[in-house]
Amino acid sequence: MVNNSAELYWNPVLETLPREKLRVLQFKKFKQILEWGYNNSRLYRRIYDAAGFTPGDIKTWDDIHSVPTLQKEDYREAQAKEPWPYGDSLCVPLEEVTEYHQTSGTTGQPVYQPDTWQDWEWWNESWAYILWAQGFRSTDRVFIPFGYNIFVAYWAGHYACEKVGCEVIPGGVLNTEERLLKIQELRATAFMATPTYVLSMAETCRNKLKLDPRELGIKKILCAGEPGASIPATKRRMEETWNAKVYDHVGATEIGGWGYECSYQPPGLHVNEAFFLVELLDITTNKPIKELNKPGKIIITAFDRYAQPCIRFDSKDVSMWGEDCSCGRTFRILKGGIHGRVDHITKVKGVLFSPVSVEEVVRGIPQFADEYELVVSKKGDVDVITLKVELAPEANTSAERILPELERQLRLKTNLAYQIEFHPFGSLPRYEVKARRFKDLRKEE
Repeated sequence: MVNNSAELYWNPVLETLPREKLRVLQFKKFKQILEWGYNNSRLYRRIYDAAGFTPGDIKTWDDIHSVPTLQKEDYREAQAKEPWPYGDSLCVPLEEVTEYHQTSGTTGQPVYQPDTWQDWEWWNESWAYILWAQGFRSTDRVFIPFGYNIFVAYWAGHYACEKVGCEVIPGGVLNTEERLLKIQELRATAFMATPTYVLSMAETCRNKLKLDPRELGIKKILCAGEPGASIPATKRRMEETWNAKVYDHVGATEIGGWGYECSYQPPGLHVNEAFFLVELLDITTNKPIKELNKPGKIIITAFDRYAQPCIRFDSKDVSMWGEDCSCGRTFRILKGGIHGRVDHITKVKGVLFSPVSVEEVVRGIPQFADEYELVVSKKGDVDVITLKVELAPEANTSAERILPELERQLRLKTNLAYQIEFHPFGSLPRYEVKARRFKDLRKEE
């Protein structure tokens, strides 16, 4: 009998490599991908030549910060031309491309992502790090409740599950009730979803199927797409609802699956530093941040992706360095995971505001349902924040009784006042993939 357990082949040497040796490896890999991009991509050659930069300028670690960053808009401008549809960003002959995916387009025109078979193997390997660190093994039966379509995340999750030996159940064509019944029927032990859908599935399970999600046998839930699984109140709500461990990870179509929470559940995400270089830059000055607990924007390089390289890509995400994890991995920790996006962190009434802080408040009060909506608008010259919430059916309280506690927590966590609207349960929008709960209408006025 063939034993296909990944445990027989797993080599933890990179995850526990001493920091000084890890930096040597990263510097070598950075220079390799930099030269590849410069020599094979018309996009990178154009950006670097315009800045008067060549790969030969990189002689020390600190020189990395002189390499021009890449914006998502650079991809958009380079693509949709010959060789169609990747244009100037493609670094290999078109016939070597074996995988097509694209971004969701939630922030504008989608970016087309080509991968060679080697690139796709690299994708799956980086995702295998995520799954293995979270305890996924050959004994797991993993349900994936999405139609994968042209988006990359669940394709990668599917193949990485197979790589570590899990059994995979693709549940894309089923509706939510059918997915829950299939989880029950097949005794799935784990599933993957956005935090929004994790809670939405539980709501459907209780209210439509009259089943307790805690009794379905799910032991692990891997979240993606939103910061929720790194927000303590949201993570706690999901874990209590399903009686399962909830793990976060972070990735992007253009980058790869570059960060993950391990089974020790530190207050943050490990950066997969064997596969990626992650830098934190001051949001205002663009200077590197080395100290702990100082927020910065995340700049990422993927070391081993060649069809369309990702070199010093401005992810627009915000985080901070945290203390090392006790799991034994030497990969650094991003404290609190992703705190939000640079374009979502804005000033309201002169106060620097992040929508993530409101989620922590709402999800931390058990009488509220899982959904809420946050709208920033302007009345005359005054900023107005409206928070729309629903009471849970089992809340056993009134809006008038819970309102003072909500206002107190919001003031404490954000130093701002809100207009609170209570809506009937089930009336606010429900989402399956990425939720759009925050709306800044000032940008549209």
